[in-house]
Amino acid sequence: AERATVSVALRPSPNERTTEDAAFIQGLRTFFKECPHPDDKQRKELSRELGLEPLQVKFWFQNKRTQMKNQHERHENSQLRADNDKLRAENMRYKEALSSASCPNCGGPAALGEMSFDEHHLRVENARLRDEIDRISAIAAKYVGKPMVPFPVLSSPLAAAPGASAYDVFAGAASVLQAPPDDKQQGVVVELAVAAMEELLRMARLDDPLWATTVDQALALDEEEYARMFIDPRGGLGPKQYGLVSEASRDAAVVIMTPASLVEILMDVNQYAAVFSSIVSRAATLEVLSTGVAGCYDGALQVMSVEFQVPSPLVPTRESYFVRYCKRNADGAWAVVDVSLDGLQGVKCRRRPSGCLIQEAPNGYSKVTWVEHVEVDDRSVHNIYKPLVGSGLAFGARRWVGVLGRQCERLASAMASNIPTSDIGGSICAVITSSEGRKSMLKLAERMVASFCGGVTASVAHQWTTLSGSGAEDVRVMTRKSVDDPGRPPGIVLNAATSFWLPVPPKRVFDFLRDETSRSEWDILSNGGIVQEMAHIANGRDHGNCVSLLRVNSTNSNQSNMLILQESCTDASGSYVIYAPVDVVAMNVVLNGGDPDYVALLPSGFAILPDGPAGTMHAAAGATGTGGSLLTVAFQILVDSVPTAKLSLGSVATVNSLIACTVERIKTAVISNGGASPPQ
Repeated sequence: AERATVSVALRPSPNERTTEDAAFIQGLRTFFKECPHPDDKQRKELSRELGLEPLQVKFWFQNKRTQMKNQHERHENSQLRADNDKLRAENMRYKEALSSASCPNCGGPAALGEMSFDEHHLRVENARLRDEIDRISAIAAKYVGKPMVPFPVLSSPLAAAPGASAYDVFAGAASVLQAPPDDKQQGVVVELAVAAMEELLRMARLDDPLWATTVDQALALDEEEYARMFIDPRGGLGPKQYGLVSEASRDAAVVIMTPASLVEILMDVNQYAAVFSSIVSRAATLEVLSTGVAGCYDGALQVMSVEFQVPSPLVPTRESYFVRYCKRNADGAWAVVDVSLDGLQGVKCRRRPSGCLIQEAPNGYSKVTWVEHVEVDDRSVHNIYKPLVGSGLAFGARRWVGVLGRQCERLASAMASNIPTSDIGGSICAVITSSEGRKSMLKLAERMVASFCGGVTASVAHQWTTLSGSGAEDVRVMTRKSVDDPGRPPGIVLNAATSFWLPVPPKRVFDFLRDETSRSEWDILSNGGIVQEMAHIANGRDHGNCVSLLRVNSTNSNQSNMLILQESCTDASGSYVIYAPVDVVAMNVVLNGGDPDYVALLPSGFAILPDGPAGTMHAAAGATGTGGSLLTVAFQILVDSVPTAKLSLGSVATVNSLIACTVERIKTAVISNGGASPPQ
């Protein structure tokens, strides 16, 4: 009614129409053909030229777009109905032919074997007819406000189309879940989530005989006991699928964060991806089935897709499509559980009930018990990483708990108002005493770490090319074009990475790489200059967890001094040393509390992981892996400032030489200082 009123107001009555009126209507139609969606500036210009109000022009274009859309819909529906009628008529002709078919020899009824082709043809036509009817029904439902077909409810309990890969589920789930599921389908998801929550709580609280302690004090799941207690072949995820191996682990820790804040992180996909950036390379919430009750996440239910990573191009990422359910228990503890919604065919990673139990502890702390239980196809993992992945240390509960504890300490440091003087040193550090400067610098370092971790893994989004070497020490490269990204310099960026084994404990490698006094032993780009730490922000109780601002005093007086932003972090699951050259002017803005999102970074660095459980045999290296290290070295180099330029072979050869020389320097330095020593 409102549009009709505006339409009438736009044009005079029949008795008042003039040639001038027809002229401006024709002008509007001509402009509509070129631009059916004018902006405010264009509408104002039209209103001045035609002597109309801007609101009249706005509603005329709205009415015109609605009219064109209705005409298109009517034409499409008419065409679909005609096609449907044609298929029905053809179907009837086949039925009549079948009913009147006779044997050409005797004139009697045709034998069954002679009718097989016609029967097959009829089945094909029936299938086509059903597809056309479904298509018309979907279009009709779309325009009358009814929901289109939501994600399918299949056996055991939700599955994708047969033969779909895990990446197909990851990439296509968003389009499948455009409309909310109906009551019946929601009931299936809720039933699965409730059953998963019950299983998680029992696995988090039960010990022997479900969980047994291993030689390295980890917990191992008794598969037979688990099958007896939980697997129901009639529902849930059913038994383990053929070709997949089970990984199950449990760990617990007390972290410096309240249960409510932890739940907020786990249920907000952006915070979840940021806190666990070293484990989660991509995450998306595809559908929110319930936001919870009483203004909190109690009862919240979300459909998510997540890609999990290990910082090495030798370990493929794991993509999973699951429902996440949050519940507050009667004793006040919170629990968050994931359970896979992937189909049973072509899936390389299924999450059985996994998640955490969060219990309140004194002084604003929380006790977190984490359970990870997945079934995966791990055949693509490189041999030197198989002990780490197979033991559950790569993707298991210990890694999740370790990262969570370290990140909670980091967040507490960012929010601290009392800044210890021991964190400050050097002449430039006076400006970092403000809380705004600390927060900006920590935020910039957080983005640097996330960029490094996401760019070094074997994700489906990355196309690595092997340059040289053999076995595990292949140098792998990948190019990226940077355009209109304020956090990355424009041009062509070359990523280069390699992973290899060292017979040295991870802590010794970590301490060597993060120490600025030994940087000249491996950092070729510093040109042998003296590296001085100018600013230092502690991120936790471990001295290795810190953000530093380094200055390289070049021995060549003609070269200007260079600043390096570096973050080093370590926990029970692994360690990182990540750095990036930064502009002096930009860092002064950050240290004064300015926005760090516009500081261009190209992070490089190292990921240091244990080579497996203590005391295992490292088959690839032919030595006992009693505390050895798996080191990933990665560089990002801007090889051309023009995004449309072509990558030269000389640039690739330079980066290949750079990473190979760095690897040799690190091996020489750390092994000569005491390689093959037992872990400390």
